Amino acid sequence: MAGDNTVGRLADEPVDHRFKALPPDAETAGLTVGALAAQRRNLFTGGFTTPVLALSAESVEHNLALLETYSERHGLAFAPHGKTSMSPQLFARQLAYGAWGITAAVPHQARVYRAYGIQRIFLANEVVDPPALRWLAHELNADPDFRFMCYVDSVRGVELMDEALRGTGRPLDVVVELGAGDGARTGARSEADCAAVADAVAAVETLRLVGVAGYEGEVPQADADRVRAWLRRLTALAADFDKASRFAATEEIVISAGGSAWFDAVADVFAEIPDLSLPVLKLLRSGAYVSHDDGHYRHLTPFNRVPDEGRLQPAFRLWAQVVSRPTQEQAFVNAGKRDAAYDLDLPEAQVVRDGRTGEIRPATGITVSGLSDQHGWVRTTSEARLEVGDWIGMGLSHPCTSFDKWQLIPLVEADGTVTDYIRTFF
Repeated sequence: MAGDNTVGRLADEPVDHRFKALPPDAETAGLTVGALAAQRRNLFTGGFTTPVLALSAESVEHNLALLETYSERHGLAFAPHGKTSMSPQLFARQLAYGAWGITAAVPHQARVYRAYGIQRIFLANEVVDPPALRWLAHELNADPDFRFMCYVDSVRGVELMDEALRGTGRPLDVVVELGAGDGARTGARSEADCAAVADAVAAVETLRLVGVAGYEGEVPQADADRVRAWLRRLTALAADFDKASRFAATEEIVISAGGSAWFDAVADVFAEIPDLSLPVLKLLRSGAYVSHDDGHYRHLTPFNRVPDEGRLQPAFRLWAQVVSRPTQEQAFVNAGKRDAAYDLDLPEAQVVRDGRTGEIRPATGITVSGLSDQHGWVRTTSEARLEVGDWIGMGLSHPCTSFDKWQLIPLVEADGTVTDYIRTFF
């Protein structure tokens, strides 16, 4: 069952050494996170230390509203992947903006979700760890309103789940995962393999088959045609299972797909699903949208293909201070791999805040060329105006590896006012 903790209690945490970049005087004064937020300090003049990661309040709200509208327009339920942010505050905002529930990848994430009262969890993986399965069984038995489902993709997985769950009570809902192709990630590779997994589920009392699912982002050499072809395999699998009465024990059929790169294809193909014998929950799982980014997802977002449907806004900006300017072609800032995502792209220098005047100007002639653990390597041209003490504001690529480096992230309005602090649990 969900614990006594609530999102609101996060504001009661003391401001202390655990949280990078927060004003040292706030700890000296014994402030809680909520009390510091109530002061509405300015990110640049309010005592924050560098480096500091900021999340745009306006962009987050814009992105939340956009995906709510998109999902409603296309008749999709939405369970955004929570592994992106691992933030109960953002989960609460996503649910307030119409999300059906929250997606997880591993049992630890589901435990965080339950600690903060999430009532619907889709776990996009097969769970075969006995302690995790027993914990899930306890949660389901203790809370009749809690809904959970996860993948199954192998007969052996079904055997392990059944062994761990025997005698625990309420059956665990599962969806058969169809793999995205040879050489792709998880999932049964063929429709025949999927049928064998479904047969194994039907043979045990501890599991209940409620649908089919997969991840189109793993389609080899993915393009629009290949992704749609795989999605049609997925929806045809659901129809075949329905025709064979494999969903007789459930009240609705779950068909789920949708990462952050191809949700337009998911919407198109899911719109083609024929009438089945039960209502269909068409469940989209995109997660990176909440913050978007200035790199990987800026290039991949489906809104590039369907601009009339809207546009996501990048919400992250990492601020670091110039601590060395040894030559006219080189500078160093005090943010590195411990602070910035770097697995897909290096940070992008966007603006400079003048250390003398506070003026913010474009980062003309300034490029981040590399990262050490605690330093950013900056290359400059003759156009660059940059000296020690200036702040560089950088856009980041890949939200998942941006959130996970920061336990408490200032939520900042356009004028620099910090309105809240976003807690993460990685």
